[in-house]
Formats: sequence, structure tokens, C-alpha cells
Amino acid sequence: MKKRQYFGTDGIRGRVGRHPLVPDFALKLGYAAGSVLALSSKTRPTFVIGRDTRQSGQMLQSALTGGMLASGATVINLGVITTPGVAFMVKKLGADAGIVISASHNPVDENGIKFFNREGKKLREDVELAIEALIDSEMLLESMHSGDYGRSIDGSDMRELYVDDLVDEHNGLRLDKLTIVLDCANGAASWYAPECFSRLGANVVTINASPTGTNINNEAGSEHVRSYPKDMAALIRRYGADFGIVFDGDADRVIFVDEKGDLVDGDHMLAILATYLSEQGRLLGHTVVSTNMANGALANYFAERGIQFIETPVGDKYVTEELVKLRAKEAATSKLGLGGEQSGHIILMDGEHNTGDGIRTALYMIRAYLDSRDSSLAALAESIHKYPQVIASAYVENKPDLEKNEVLKEMTAAIKADLPGLTRMNLRYSGTEPKFRLMLEADTRHTVLELAEKAWGVCRVVQEASHTDEDAAVEVLNVTRGGLIDKPEI
Repeated sequence: MKKRQYFGTDGIRGRVGRHPLVPDFALKLGYAAGSVLALSSKTRPTFVIGRDTRQSGQMLQSALTGGMLASGATVINLGVITTPGVAFMVKKLGADAGIVISASHNPVDENGIKFFNREGKKLREDVELAIEALIDSEMLLESMHSGDYGRSIDGSDMRELYVDDLVDEHNGLRLDKLTIVLDCANGAASWYAPECFSRLGANVVTINASPTGTNINNEAGSEHVRSYPKDMAALIRRYGADFGIVFDGDADRVIFVDEKGDLVDGDHMLAILATYLSEQGRLLGHTVVSTNMANGALANYFAERGIQFIETPVGDKYVTEELVKLRAKEAATSKLGLGGEQSGHIILMDGEHNTGDGIRTALYMIRAYLDSRDSSLAALAESIHKYPQVIASAYVENKPDLEKNEVLKEMTAAIKADLPGLTRMNLRYSGTEPKFRLMLEADTRHTVLELAEKAWGVCRVVQEASHTDEDAAVEVLNVTRGGLIDKPEI
């Protein structure tokens, strides 16, 4: 199959103002997408479109909408809404496709364009290739009549359908006794999350829910709190909160911070939700799916409880594929397929929901916590004893083949020799950012600081191979407890 030119692992991503994240490309993309779907459905397609709070989203949305209208498509504009909200609304409204304009947890100067099919899933690769093939074709409008153009519908009021779905799924749930600090990343969750938790009776302390168009993910949101959990911990203590809940910019990710100030991340949530759903007889296939970046303690946790664990490459795409296979075996079931990533992107798959939704995951987590009768979220999370683990992220100017880096091969071999307790090492480039990522995990013979020292060295070798400045950003995250680890003195 031909290689895709623009579509990546999570739609089309890039820096705004640089091709392809420019208005003329978005216009052509909208026309191409409308034309391809018209051919496949043999009728004028209907799109739902939404965006996060980045100011650049309005520009890209306007251009995309113009192209789709020129193709004859109907466009329902949902305004600011979460990424999973768009996926849900595609199915709810019976649309042919959905588009969300967001770069998720990435900085504000980046953006992205992500498509969903009528099932609320990512487009097939052959459909993406068909769209790409038409992007540079001429927009043939000369023969069109006045009634051939599409129409735009204001769908901002329809967001209530999404909120109602989130709340109504937990009939009878009351959160009146809980005080929760919500960090909305100044992103798409800024109205939706406080609204949902308030409707259920929680005492909500909301922070980072005043988007300006330029402050999304700026010292806020899940990735920031994973690196700097102390500020959230201080707020939990100040307000006497039971815990904190933190979303990313488009609210497909969520993490918790317990009353002690410790992170409860995707690994913890998969374990907690698997136990909860299993006890209810609602865990699809009695199976959990996660990636090869998950902490090794997770596999042990499931093995001890007789729960099957499937490991995939990094990416929610691969997790979703395994969950779809499980659902195919039990098509008529009301059970939930459970999978996700350490970052807090958790998928609870059923007939109506096919993608990760941070708000929905948070509500399930709270229900699991309340039903567990544990005295606190920290007590519930303590059943998962994580191995020492770090994840390093290093900026790179380009991405030379890691397999051909002889210096890197020598260094990784030396690390294995120096750390006999090393259990896993994963090296890769990010699929959506100009970054190299490294995961190191060991048994209790080694400490997180020992792993971090090795990670810094590996990152520098990769940066040198990519001709990246030695002062370029490198971050090493303590996955076991959260927080960045300082660079060791040399």
C-alpha cells in the first residue's frame, strides 16, 4: 500500500503556519474529504466538526468547513468540544464522519486535524490515502448550481447530548460527599468537566478552566501535573479535597492525584477498573489491553487475579484494534472492553463509545472507588506496587534510524551489563512530536535515580546523532511516583 504523505498515527499534526497546518491546505483537505465520502456513500455526506480552545483552531475550522461546503457536504459545527465528544456525536447524530481540530496535550503553537468515521473510530488507511490523492486536485465548482453547495448548521446546543450521556450512564451516582479539584488544562474540558461533576453533586474546585486561546496546556493539564505534581497536591491539601482530577487539552486523557499528592496514572486506573468491572461481571473477555510502555507490575497484578493481559505497541490505535477483536467475539454483550495507556488515555469500549474519554473514565474511576469501600483513593491505588521506571523525552532535530546508531547500540549493551535487574528497555521516536522517547524499568535491585542517570546518557547520544544542540530539552519522568528527575551532576 502507498505510504501516507500527510496523515500520521493521530491525524494530521504540525506547527501552525507551516505546511500542512495552513488555511489553503485545510480548504483543499475539506474539499477532498467531502468528495471522497460522497463517492463512497453515493450521497452528500454530513460531517460534525469541533475543536479545542486553541485560537488557531478557528482559522483551520473555517477553512476546512469552506472546503467541505464546496464539495456539497453538510457541516454541523459543535464549537469547542472534547475529542471524544466529537467521536460520540458522530454516532449520536448519524453523521458520516467527524473532524476534531486539536493537538491534544501538545503546546499551543501546534495543532492537528483528526477524522472519525461513522462508527466514531479513526479512518481506515485506504480512506486517508484516497483523501490525500484528491488534495492537490482542482476544486471543480464551475458546473455546480446554487443548490449543490453544502450548508453549515450551528450545533453548539447539541453538546447537551454529550453531557447527558456522560451523566446518565451512572444512574443513581451521587458525589455530594466528595470535594474534587479539577484541572481542565484551559482546554476543551473547561465547561464540560465542571458541568458533569457539578450535576452529580460534587463540591468542585475548578482550576485552569479559563481558556484565552493561547493558554491551553500552559503549566496546566495532565502532562504538566505528571511532571510537577506538587502544585496539585498543595491545592488538594488547601481545600481538603478527596483527590484531584487532571485532563489534557482535548480531554481524551485523565490522571488522578490522590490525597497524599501521589499520581494515579493510566497503569493504576487499568488495574482499578479491571478489578471493578471483573467483580461486576462486566469486563469484556476478562481481558485488559495496554502497551509495551505499561509498568511491569501491571502484568503481575492481572496474573494474580486471573485476568488476561494483552500487550501492544505504543499507540491507542493498536489498543483499539485488540478491543475491537474482543468485541467481535461477544458482539451482543453489554460488557465493557478495557484498554489504555500509562498517560491516562483509557478506552472503555461499548456499542456507543469507541475512543478514550477522560471525563467518562474519571466517572468510572470514582464509581469504582466508592464501590470499593476503601478509605481513600490512595488506599485503593496502593494495591498496585509499581516497579522502578522512568520515561525520558528528548527533543530531536530529525529522526535518524536508531538501528543504525552504533554508539547507541554500545551504550544500551553497557546498560544491560551494568543493571542486571533491568527488566525492560524501549527506545522509539514519537509519532506526533519531534522527540525521542526511552523507557527503562528494573526490579527492586535498582532505584529510579540509577535508571534516570542511564536515560540522560542515552538521550544525549540520540541527540548527537540527530545533530541536535546539546542544550536541547531533555526530561526524565519518574513514572513510579511522578515528577521530573533533575539531570545528574557530571
